[in-house]
Amino acid sequence: MGIAADIAIIVVAGLIGGIIAQRLRQPLILGYILAGVIVGPYTGGVTVVEVHDIELLAEIGVALLLFALGLEFSLKELRPVARVALIGTPIQIGLTMALGYGIGQWLGMSWIHALWLGGLIALSSTMVVLKSLSNQGRMGTLSSRVMIGMLIVQDLAVVPLMIILPQLNDPEAGLPLLGWAALRAALFLLVMVFVGTRLLPWLMRYIAAWNSRELFLLAITAIGLGVGYATYLSGLSFALGAFVAGMVLSESDYGHQALSDIIPLRDLFGLLFFVSVGMLLDPAFLLNNLGVVLVVVGVVALGKGLIFGLLSRLFGYRNIVPLAVGLGLFQVGEFSFVLARVGVATNSIDANLYSLTLTVAIVTMLLTPLLSGFTGPLHALR
Repeated sequence: MGIAADIAIIVVAGLIGGIIAQRLRQPLILGYILAGVIVGPYTGGVTVVEVHDIELLAEIGVALLLFALGLEFSLKELRPVARVALIGTPIQIGLTMALGYGIGQWLGMSWIHALWLGGLIALSSTMVVLKSLSNQGRMGTLSSRVMIGMLIVQDLAVVPLMIILPQLNDPEAGLPLLGWAALRAALFLLVMVFVGTRLLPWLMRYIAAWNSRELFLLAITAIGLGVGYATYLSGLSFALGAFVAGMVLSESDYGHQALSDIIPLRDLFGLLFFVSVGMLLDPAFLLNNLGVVLVVVGVVALGKGLIFGLLSRLFGYRNIVPLAVGLGLFQVGEFSFVLARVGVATNSIDANLYSLTLTVAIVTMLLTPLLSGFTGPLHALR
């Protein structure tokens, strides 16, 4: 049956993992990721065959999650955190890359591989953070808006990182590409905001006039994924375009209805994403390099957590916000997988660094719901 059988395996495994996680009072995403490890290609028993195809489908889950996020948050709500997002996030990326470079040098890597490690750990996981915030009922809080603002800028930073890092052996060749990518990104976003705010509300009024829920669901899905694909063609990330589409659509009269209709579809494809993350984990690599992995995970979690927390405080946020941001954004994100694949394809990184990055990313993702859940109790001890 091919991919149909794989999807059936994933859904059943995800259900079992979710039930176990629920019984243990743990976030569902932990059950999904562990289910992915069990049905992945590195373990025996029932195994998913078309792993790459599942990863491609999982990208739709990321796009739908960001599309729903865009529907939920308007530009007006994110405006108060624009300063920390636009100024603080580039500082965070630079400091985290320096942290990664230090880890790489300690592990005996070349300076190029050490810089790659820094770039790979600099990005946090939009998917995991949003799911954790939603499960903990913290969406809409000031700390969640700070995290979302910084995550958006991180997602934008993926594009220059994908251009700059492969050009480390020949830096001058990468500068024109970076400039052209920045120009395309700016033009696309301007066109999307200008045209979208005029075209999308009219389109939704036209569709809603038919009073067909099925057609309405199809329309909002087509908008989210269609704009995401157009963004991908312009050189930006697929998921970022879906987010922009959601932001634009949220300003229309149909934003709330679109959000309520898209949530079940988002959660189903989100399951595919989290299971696909678990399938990337090679238990043999983890066991053979357990000491190194644990040290790197500890240094990354502590280092990134401190960087995010201190930057939040530096930009004037007090009370629980620095602690929440530090415990929420310490993980290595899903866009690091994309960046790592670019590194392998361009022969910029070796298989060992690729496996180390994936393993550290997955372990830190698993830790995120647990550690972020301690935000309230830790703050109460102060």
